[in-house]
Amino acid sequence: MEENLASLSAQETEGLIREAGRSLQASFNSLHRSFDTYFTELHGRSERSLQEVLSSLGPLYSQNTRLFAELYTDLRQYYRGSALNLDENLSDFWSRLLERTFKASAPTDVTLSEDYFECVAKQQETLRPFGDIPRDMKTKVIRSFVTARSFVQGLLVSADVVKKVSQVSLAEECTKALMKLIYCPHCRGLASVKPCSNYCSNVMKGCLANQADLDPVWQELIDTMIQVASSFSTEPSLDVVLSSIPVRIYQAVHYLQENMDTFTTKVFQICGTPGEPGTGSPTTHEQKKKSGSLTALEHKPSPTAGLRMEIQVSELSSKLREMRQYWVQLPVALCSKVAAGSNSQDNCWNGITKARYLPGVMGDGLANQINNPEVDLDITKPIMKIRQQIMQLKIMSNRLKDALEGNDVDFQDASEDISGSGSGMCLSGQCARSRPGLYAYAPETNPVGGAATVYISVCNLPLLLPFTILLLQR
Repeated sequence: MEENLASLSAQETEGLIREAGRSLQASFNSLHRSFDTYFTELHGRSERSLQEVLSSLGPLYSQNTRLFAELYTDLRQYYRGSALNLDENLSDFWSRLLERTFKASAPTDVTLSEDYFECVAKQQETLRPFGDIPRDMKTKVIRSFVTARSFVQGLLVSADVVKKVSQVSLAEECTKALMKLIYCPHCRGLASVKPCSNYCSNVMKGCLANQADLDPVWQELIDTMIQVASSFSTEPSLDVVLSSIPVRIYQAVHYLQENMDTFTTKVFQICGTPGEPGTGSPTTHEQKKKSGSLTALEHKPSPTAGLRMEIQVSELSSKLREMRQYWVQLPVALCSKVAAGSNSQDNCWNGITKARYLPGVMGDGLANQINNPEVDLDITKPIMKIRQQIMQLKIMSNRLKDALEGNDVDFQDASEDISGSGSGMCLSGQCARSRPGLYAYAPETNPVGGAATVYISVCNLPLLLPFTILLLQR
């Protein structure tokens, strides 16, 4: 009967732990859906405004819509977890736009080769034909997308850690203590007497000692996620950065067209003057410039969009704060379902009889259970599955801190750090590696004989060791 009751008490307690875990997972998933929906709407609204803002560019926009669409596709795939180098992709966009703008502004009687246009595109960094706009926009866009991507990844990783830790089975020492806590009163004729709250606390703190060791890194992760969420509303805010992309592109083209003669002169000096007749005709070029001149345009952020951003950040931060002490509050939450209330501490089950429970309450974590009177734990043997999840929380915290500094993180390559959790954001076919050179580690494309030899020798080491000892004895 004791075995049956021990098994039953373990099943019931594990059920309560999983139920609490599912509730927390649901909260993380709700936060993820909320932010993902908001961010996707911002991205989509910015992309839809392209035609309205850039239509005045005429053929430069209408004949190059794919170029602008690909920019937004790259940004979307990066946010979803694709291993794109955002810095390189944005630089590539501006180089291609420079090539197209120069081509559209070139005199009609001049034929320029592809090599010449390639030379023009390479002057993006040195001649700065678009002014400081590409550099400024790149800095803001990268920071916004890095923080957004790391934030949603943090939500998913956190939910995955909760799921895995909540599924860890209780130790045998714990099941015995739970049986004594919950079912021994029945054998003493005290079925209606509930356990003392401090007694329950010691049992649950002993049973969940390994889980409580998550607390320091868990709180650090939550605090860092709150900092990342707060950064979304810091000027320039996330919504302003995304909504201003079309206007910034327009301003860049306007700047180049205003300074096209100066830029063209410098290009001819670097790339050479084309040999076709009429190449440098200032009259033809000036007429084309004037006919396609643009008016200055300023980005005016929507006041309602800013208010919605503030509300979003406030809700995210508030709900994350509620999760900070989950692992150390879990024993308290479980005892609230089975233990006696504060007014019944003299008439509760103390593990022996109906009386006050005298021992003090243990601290949180495995190390503090060395003198736990209810659960006999070996504090030198932590549960490795939980230790692995502690490491994942540390890794995710470091990635979020990097994101706050604007440092790009390749979550595709980092997904192996998360022990194959399957918590990545990539949908099927959306996160293909389009740039092989961006692996965190160089891919092993060619088998190396030396590496294979080391692998074989390590695998055969247990077989070779007895023969070595035998030879040494001889």
